[in-house]
Amino acid sequence: MSNSKELILTAEAPKLRAAVVGLGMGTAHMKAFYQNPQTVLAAIAGKELERLAALAKEFKVEKTAADWQELVDDPTIDIISIATPNALHHPIAVAALNAGKHVFCEKPLAITAEQAEEMVEAAKANNRILEVAFNYRRRADIGMARELVASGKLGRVYHSRISWKRRAGIPGLTSWFTSANLAGGGAAIDLGPHIIDSLFYMLGEPRVVAVSAVTYGELGRAGYGAMDNSNYTQGSAGEFQVEDLCSALLRLDNGSSVALEITWASHAVDNEDISFELLGVDSGLRIFIPRYATENTLSLFGDENGKQYTRKPKVSSTGEGHLAVINEFIEHVVSGDFASHAGDYALHRTAIIDAMYRSAKAGKEVTL
Repeated sequence: MSNSKELILTAEAPKLRAAVVGLGMGTAHMKAFYQNPQTVLAAIAGKELERLAALAKEFKVEKTAADWQELVDDPTIDIISIATPNALHHPIAVAALNAGKHVFCEKPLAITAEQAEEMVEAAKANNRILEVAFNYRRRADIGMARELVASGKLGRVYHSRISWKRRAGIPGLTSWFTSANLAGGGAAIDLGPHIIDSLFYMLGEPRVVAVSAVTYGELGRAGYGAMDNSNYTQGSAGEFQVEDLCSALLRLDNGSSVALEITWASHAVDNEDISFELLGVDSGLRIFIPRYATENTLSLFGDENGKQYTRKPKVSSTGEGHLAVINEFIEHVVSGDFASHAGDYALHRTAIIDAMYRSAKAGKEVTL
């Protein structure tokens, strides 16, 4: 497909041909492209050859490869979908975009702001779409909060608190997740993209101008906190190169602020709890999501006629966030509106996380 040719499907046009790189989270991508009537799952790539063959049979895939470059070089492929260790997002995406393909990528966009900027620049230079799997913003409670902020119900939101806290949730302690080179970081780069994206989506996209952060990897290095204790025992000396806790204060360009805390592991009551608190002058709200709950997770707080109130509007989220975001990506490709979806907002999220790591390393506030 030529870099200059925009792809706009008609009823008679052939389906978009998608290729997925990565056999872990990539299975969610495969299901979405396999089920969507406007795409065909044409190829998959991965290093685990037995699993590669099994997935190819399950999804009736015509082409498999051990090397992602083979799919990027295939002129019949329209879309490359990336579900690899974080360090591979940048090289695969840039190569695919330069080859004239649209790219769907797992979070985070990249492991540094510089890499993320190069990816966005490649999308714009080649007039191609670069989308990231920010599926949490598709939750109904997040959408309702966004509407409440936009309507002025909260008044000026001057401070927000966001967190994702796990008691024992370090994924794959002997895998790439705890490798600084492959993952780019720990809890902050793993869980941070979702809650940071959801918050800024709710707030209407203010920009971060300064960050002060601290990180700790105490529990992981001591052998605590594994999501699956079968591969990492308490007190063992396994390789743990990243953080299991990150806390930060973000200053925004509209004069407001955000307090953030993320833990993969902590000796605390929190156990897979996600929380967003928006403090407004006229009212406030909290979205509390224990153990991925989908029902009645939003509360409103305010004062009417001198009396405080707490209200819980009925809200229910589906579990199809990943499917929804990929289907939306496909619609953007079909529409031909490529310039509006080059990944700029995802670059902002990566820049925030990059700044948190730089601040923690330097021991002082950094500016963006």
